[in-house]
Amino acid sequence: MTTAQPLTADAPLPEVAGTEKLLLALVGLGLLLLLPAAFDADAPRAHAAFYAALGLISVGTLGWAGWKYGQKPPGVYNHNLWLRASTSRGAVAWVTGIVLTGFYVILYWFSSPDDQGNFGPLNQLVHALDPFSQLLRHKPADQWFLYGTFYTLAILLMGGRGLWKYRSSPYHLIRTGSLMFFQLGFAFLLPGLLLAFQRPEFYFSYFWPLKQEYLFPDTVGYLLKDGGPGLGVFMVFWTAVISFVGVPVLTYFFGKRWYCSWVCGCGGLAETAGDPYRQLSDKSRTAWKWEVRIIYTVLVVIVALTALLWVGASGAVPALQSITQPLSKAYGFAIGSVFSGVIGVGFYPLMGARVWCRFGCPMAAYLGLIQKHFSRFRITTNGAQCISCGNCSNVCEMGIDVKQYAQRGEPIIRASCVGCGMCSTACPRGVLNLENGPRDNRYQGSQLISADSLRILS
Repeated sequence: MTTAQPLTADAPLPEVAGTEKLLLALVGLGLLLLLPAAFDADAPRAHAAFYAALGLISVGTLGWAGWKYGQKPPGVYNHNLWLRASTSRGAVAWVTGIVLTGFYVILYWFSSPDDQGNFGPLNQLVHALDPFSQLLRHKPADQWFLYGTFYTLAILLMGGRGLWKYRSSPYHLIRTGSLMFFQLGFAFLLPGLLLAFQRPEFYFSYFWPLKQEYLFPDTVGYLLKDGGPGLGVFMVFWTAVISFVGVPVLTYFFGKRWYCSWVCGCGGLAETAGDPYRQLSDKSRTAWKWEVRIIYTVLVVIVALTALLWVGASGAVPALQSITQPLSKAYGFAIGSVFSGVIGVGFYPLMGARVWCRFGCPMAAYLGLIQKHFSRFRITTNGAQCISCGNCSNVCEMGIDVKQYAQRGEPIIRASCVGCGMCSTACPRGVLNLENGPRDNRYQGSQLISADSLRILS
């Protein structure tokens, strides 16, 4: 059994070794090179700087992860999280948050192409990816291809970090690998290949209500028309069946973790790039109340909007057509852009990595309702072994005060829990176990483990 190390809040920060400084310097140099890559008027030079930047960031990040975690025996080390300016809302965290937020603002509102095909401040970065985009999609790059490249690279690089950091846990190795696979294969390469074959760009790992437009009348009509009688029908069928049949069935057996912690790209970024910030989630009851108010309101809104769009498209209420389209655009702006992007990712260094998943994602709300009331999934606790170290609560990115459950020996059955397993991994006494057990006595914290229970031992 691997022992997680308790947090230390009063020890001084250790001296940074020369090798670590060098590797971090490579990452910093790569980030700085993105500036000439973005603003150099000489296109070939800007493009060379862009690829040099990506290379330095990749080598530096993976090299740093291997050196940082490879120097220690396998295990979870959470020392000095609240002493570093980067992970405790210090100056570095604020600068990081401002940069991330600024990038999303530019991406969403200042990079739309003009008549000459220029993408505003991101123009040079976008066109640097033209050769790759032509190879993959048979069309020039745009701002969304740039974003997808950055997004996928972040998950792959920080996923590599996660594989090193959590190499003591087979569960986390497989889970992290799954997130990397679905992002690279299903959310990046496959949609591009579909475009190359002149088919609709479609993301098979995203479903309604997260990808709400996939069941909107206009999108369904577009998929059926441009996707052809075979692929188009399958795309619509896939979305509908997974959304209304697959999601309830899989969540019944495995809880919402099958999606939020194994498949979803939003969760993939949170679990990899957002891992250094998981301790920042607000554990207060006030935060929980706002979580319930906001996330279920978003779910109700998207369900109602989808229904209204279909009623309007049917012609039964002609007046709805002039109302539902503006409502759809307003939802896409407020939730799809501002909430999931600007706040959801830009606020990682200040509010934790699961702000979007916790407060705004309608898919998380949908899955959470099934998990809490119908699923076999739970986290069991053994209060007699709990030493109240608080490691479990500290690593919970969904704002659950896990320690309070562990102290009382109560099972954790919360709609918000994404089943990432970090609380179990961080526990030095093996108090917490993720289980897919029978529903009998589910809320009473039975310690009996059925033959098909899944135990996560760290």
